[in-house]
Amino acid sequence: MIREDFRTVQRNDPALHNTFELFFNYPGVWALFFYRISHALYIRGWRFLPRLISAIGQFLTTVDIHPGAQIGRGVFIDHATGVVIGETAIVGDNVLIYQQVTLGGVSLSRGKRHPTIDSNVVIGAGAKILGNITVGKDAKIGANSVVIRDVPPGCTAVGVPARVARRIDGKAPLSHNVMPDINKELFDYLLKRIAVLEHTLKTGDLETMEKSDQELDEIYRNFIEAMKR
Repeated sequence: MIREDFRTVQRNDPALHNTFELFFNYPGVWALFFYRISHALYIRGWRFLPRLISAIGQFLTTVDIHPGAQIGRGVFIDHATGVVIGETAIVGDNVLIYQQVTLGGVSLSRGKRHPTIDSNVVIGAGAKILGNITVGKDAKIGANSVVIRDVPPGCTAVGVPARVARRIDGKAPLSHNVMPDINKELFDYLLKRIAVLEHTLKTGDLETMEKSDQELDEIYRNFIEAMKR
């Protein structure tokens, strides 16, 4: 699995030009290296030594992965600085994690208190995913979003707290920059609605108002349909 972690970077990062860079410029790979060793010991009942190895890895890479976390194959932690993954977090296969991401807990209980991230998820820089929630397969989490509820498979979550919208089809798998601006769409709708009302008050043109209302109602219905409550 350690060899596969190194090959994952070679497959997925166009900025990598040679193996020398892989060993010295990719702290995310080394963070997984220390994690794989500490986790192997942790699941065999060791406690102090895995935490010591984890602490050494954190000191060298600035990535804090608890040895009790479960991380699948093909995971790529890009840039890596400041990433935190808690003890009961579960990360599936082929997940892309950017810098400053936190998979954290919101409870002091000893049970499952960290997120479950299904396969092929992209988590943008600075995102915080908190609590015992699930981010479904092929989902995308926008940069700096704070996710505190489940994200269905194939959906996009953006905002603070994060709101969920349906997937934007036809985009490249790593197009984490293509996120719906939910607040902008809603404000745009409200401004258009106000403009119609002002025009009607000034002119008394009810026919134009009814036509505009029908168009705006269609926009509003599409907006609500795109949102996952």
